[in-house]
Amino acid sequence: MNVNLIGVPLFFGSDIKGVDFGPEKLREKNIDKVITKNNHTVHDLGNIHIENIPEDKKYNFHPNMKYLQPIVDVNTNLAQQVYSSLATHSFPFIVGGDHSLGLGSISGASKYYKNLAVIWVDAHGDINTPETSPSGNIHGMPLAAAMGLGYKGLTNLYFEGTKVNPKNVFIIGVRDLDKGEEALIQDMDLNVYSTNDIKDRGIENILSEIYDILIHNNVDAVHLSFDIDCLDSKLVPGTGTPVKDGMTVTEAKYLLKYLMKTDLVKSLDFVELNSILDNDDSTANLVIDLIDWTFKYLQ
Repeated sequence: MNVNLIGVPLFFGSDIKGVDFGPEKLREKNIDKVITKNNHTVHDLGNIHIENIPEDKKYNFHPNMKYLQPIVDVNTNLAQQVYSSLATHSFPFIVGGDHSLGLGSISGASKYYKNLAVIWVDAHGDINTPETSPSGNIHGMPLAAAMGLGYKGLTNLYFEGTKVNPKNVFIIGVRDLDKGEEALIQDMDLNVYSTNDIKDRGIENILSEIYDILIHNNVDAVHLSFDIDCLDSKLVPGTGTPVKDGMTVTEAKYLLKYLMKTDLVKSLDFVELNSILDNDDSTANLVIDLIDWTFKYLQ
């Protein structure tokens, strides 16, 4: 498989510096060779350009959302890269950077596929809107925007309209939700699986259920967005918003193997590696191990 590696050195969505060094840290760890050894051809497309915005200007673009216009610009450029990759029958692999980039990835994949599904693996729901967000950090909003909820400048990114039908959205590993997100999950009856669900039901049963829904809904493709904070906080010191009682490495690897083997995953994000916060590169090394594992099963 031709794999297009796309770096997005973005911290504006989280407002925590260090996550912007994630793509270069993974390149230092020879991410291209890790993917290549699994019988893929890697084309490193470099990094999406990020404008330098002083911290005191972060509310210049919206009174409640930080760095809004630069995030829109980055995501629009990313969406085009993802769409172009898919149009040339390549696999777009996006490394971040904070999770606000997920909106761009989904938007590009949604323009190419008519009936896209999104599997969002994260300790957080990322389904806030400007009205419900307690922080104004846009990395807590991309999945809501992709479902057509929130600020129009985000929901209409790249092309006008909803990017993914909420019935085709699956959130796995969540354990830190804001009140507005909890209400949205109830109102929209979203497919959400907490880490408690994983412990109680088993990751195998949850993924089997999700697969049955994907087939029933006749989806064309899955965009898989993997935030490393889905893992227990003890495992990932190098991430900006760690949460305890998370997934184990074994559970994460089972998830990644299962989903990749379905041959439905056509685009992939790995996000929220913060090299400044890391402890002796332990998180970066784990991310590389997970990426190696994942690309073993890309068809």
